[in-house]
Amino acid sequence: MTEKLKKVCKNLDDTKKLAQKFAKLIEKDGCFVSLYGEIGAGKTAFVKEVAAAIGITEKVTSPSFVILNEYHSAKIPMYHFDLYRLENEGIKTIFDELQEYSEGRQITFVEWAEFSQNQIPFDHIKINVTYSDDDSRVYEFEGFGKNCEKIVKELEK
Repeated sequence: MTEKLKKVCKNLDDTKKLAQKFAKLIEKDGCFVSLYGEIGAGKTAFVKEVAAAIGITEKVTSPSFVILNEYHSAKIPMYHFDLYRLENEGIKTIFDELQEYSEGRQITFVEWAEFSQNQIPFDHIKINVTYSDDDSRVYEFEGFGKNCEKIVKELEK
């Protein structure tokens, strides 16, 4: 059974606090994170805040046009994919690479994971980001695999 958690962030400061807490839980061993949500929901904003929390000094931007941005200035490397331009067919071309980025001590974020057709067979945390009429953001976390379930459970505290 997967571990699930829902957090509401009323403003960017709430998002920053949530990202900092999440970063503390994943910065030691790393994690593979799949991000879901509409354009403007807050996926990249969350990634930027996690990056800042783990000590990344490079400017973090959305990898929409390059598919992958790499950051190596923190104690743990961070990789940031964006599958939007690949859509459903293109994901097959980089699936093996995504598997590689799920192994070892690193943090990997994959935006527009919808295009993976929910075929991520390895341990990961799924974050679905939605926005409400009052401009708040809702972050729903779901852990797949023992360690990822533990991270989501710890995030709840």
